Amino acid sequence: MKRREFITNFALTAGLVTTTGFLQACEKYSEKPAVRTKNFKADLELDLISKNDYVHVFPGKSTQVYRYDFKLIKGNKNRVVPVNDSYLGPIIRIKKGEKIRVNYKNLLDDESIVHWHGLHIPEEMDGHPRYVIENGEKYIYEFQVMNRAGMYWFHPHPHGKTGPQVYGGLAGLFIVSDPEEEALNLPKGKYEVPLVIQDRTFNSDNQLIYLQNPMERMIGFLGEQILINGKPNFKMPVESRAYRLRLLNGSNSRIYKVAFSNGMPFKVIGTDGGLLEKPVTKNYVVMAPAERFDLIVDFSGMELNDKVELVSLSFPDPNSGGGMMGGMRGGMMGGSSGKRQGASFKLAEFKVTKIVNKPFKLPAKLSTVPAPNISKAINLNNPRRFRFAMSHMSWTINGRTFGMTDVANDEKVKLNTTEVWELINGGGSRGGMMGGMMQMPHPIHVHQLQYRIIERSTGNNSELWESLKDGFVDNGWKDTVLLLPGMKAKILLSFKDYPGLFLYHCHNLEHEDMGMMRDYLIQS
Repeated sequence: MKRREFITNFALTAGLVTTTGFLQACEKYSEKPAVRTKNFKADLELDLISKNDYVHVFPGKSTQVYRYDFKLIKGNKNRVVPVNDSYLGPIIRIKKGEKIRVNYKNLLDDESIVHWHGLHIPEEMDGHPRYVIENGEKYIYEFQVMNRAGMYWFHPHPHGKTGPQVYGGLAGLFIVSDPEEEALNLPKGKYEVPLVIQDRTFNSDNQLIYLQNPMERMIGFLGEQILINGKPNFKMPVESRAYRLRLLNGSNSRIYKVAFSNGMPFKVIGTDGGLLEKPVTKNYVVMAPAERFDLIVDFSGMELNDKVELVSLSFPDPNSGGGMMGGMRGGMMGGSSGKRQGASFKLAEFKVTKIVNKPFKLPAKLSTVPAPNISKAINLNNPRRFRFAMSHMSWTINGRTFGMTDVANDEKVKLNTTEVWELINGGGSRGGMMGGMMQMPHPIHVHQLQYRIIERSTGNNSELWESLKDGFVDNGWKDTVLLLPGMKAKILLSFKDYPGLFLYHCHNLEHEDMGMMRDYLIQS
């Protein structure tokens, strides 16, 4: 639905939804026209186009995809680069404090809009689905990058259609640098490698297969094989030195337990919102959809022609339920056509093709990341509680599904305040019988800000928790937190700079499309 159509329909039906809080909220919504602002001086400007296209994923017939194409208008050509021979969108590089203008045009057969995932930007720039544009229409993004150095990303966000559009290929990386990061002299150039991990299923004609039955939609799409940067069987030659691997889980619903096949440890230096204060040594990390990890991997101990695989280790299937759910998965509603959640995968292969003597010492301190100050929370003793559960065969938040500009009283916050939110996976009276039987993982993403995780419970599956517990990294800035079945997490959020209407939702894209998404309103 276009913005103007929504406004007209709202006027016709306002009598059906006239609660005081809802009407007050509507007065604060931005309906900024998609026009170029004369006094906005962009440091970087590009045209970005979403379109249908064909790419070679496998030998033989080309695969039909959705793809972001681009044209650089202003700025160094090295700031916006394509992912070669891939359906993935460009990698945009920008410095903190710079201004960017993106002239977005939609050439898909369906409505779409672009969400800048993880960025701290005004509501009309965030890609809310009420701003969707139709085929042939344009939307102008103009904003200053205020985020600290980190790897963010962009993808479509039309309500009910995000899953198929991201699955079809619409995603790109947005990498921010700043002086604090540059002073560390981390591996760069060809030694800094972004890796977008996605699972896909193809038919015999090399065409993508998406959801095939109701249960696959209920669980979330799970593919048969892994693509890295849009390519299967990813192999990379490396030198015997340190590399910076920047990982994004770009899958619709699959969780990865990322490790090296030889047990080689690595250093985690950053998460969703940029650098950690200190490096953390891990043997594996757990990545939910939309999460990012910044890793330092040192191949210097390997010999010429040695190979090592980046893999996803097996873990218990968090989607496997007994009783009604087990029957539904195996019965008339069908099951997933891909590998189960928690299956092991080979992700990528690295082969040492050159021996060099390039020792690298990672600084003991990477960044200034103050400890979360929960005393600033205005609701410290009474956190807002948001329960993610199944209700009446729909994925819900506090028993509600998405309404385009629907904001309940417990979803309104004040500008320039800090709060604690408690995110709860399943259970409770609102979840009902189905809520208990249909508990699944939910990666929870909050738009417009980065938050801190201050507490996490173990969930209700001790075997699953024991298998994954050492792969969580909760001590940095985050915009997505994985809730395992029965798990609770408390997060600390500060609402600053921009009032307006923003989204929070499950980033299992099928759950999101089914309505596990809500608005929250920052009131000035």
